[in-house]
Amino acid sequence: MTLTYIKIGSERCCMTEDGSNSEGLMERQTTGEDRVRMTVRQLSEPQTANWIASEAGWSHEPTKRVLERLVDDGILHRDDSGTHTTYYPDYRRQAMQEAMRLRDSEHTVEELTDRLADMKTQIRDWEDEFGVESPNQLRGTLADDALDADEEDRRRETAREWEHLQRRIQIVGFTIREWDFLAPTEPAEASS
Repeated sequence: MTLTYIKIGSERCCMTEDGSNSEGLMERQTTGEDRVRMTVRQLSEPQTANWIASEAGWSHEPTKRVLERLVDDGILHRDDSGTHTTYYPDYRRQAMQEAMRLRDSEHTVEELTDRLADMKTQIRDWEDEFGVESPNQLRGTLADDALDADEEDRRRETAREWEHLQRRIQIVGFTIREWDFLAPTEPAEASS
């Protein structure tokens, strides 16, 4: 069986040659450490080692060892100031890596500009639909007793998606602004 790995957003999915998703197969082919690394790359807010272990489907102690190694390597930051130690990625590094991936992809600057416009249009549509200006204001509408459970869930999900789009707008906008700077460079030839 031939497997193809495709990217959907920032997630890698495994597809069989007939096009079906074989996520279970991919999960079986990754190590616990791989799953921890994939999980922390997706973090948008600080999380505990227990939360990360649960998301990665791995036990706490080995997850914590991987997290500490990632902290030592400068990939993650650790925050000991709260009641629980939390870990979070270097968001600047993440943004720069994502901008470079976008620049190195098959997308043209015009396509990214169109994508940026689409994302901004979606946010304006949500502002108009709900009469709010931010994801947190949308969450505040959940206090309305007239909303049924389905509408509450829809608004919660919309608020999460809205925040995601705001982050994407920043990264895509940066990629467009710095298009020339982010261009791949060829290694300099050694002088004889």
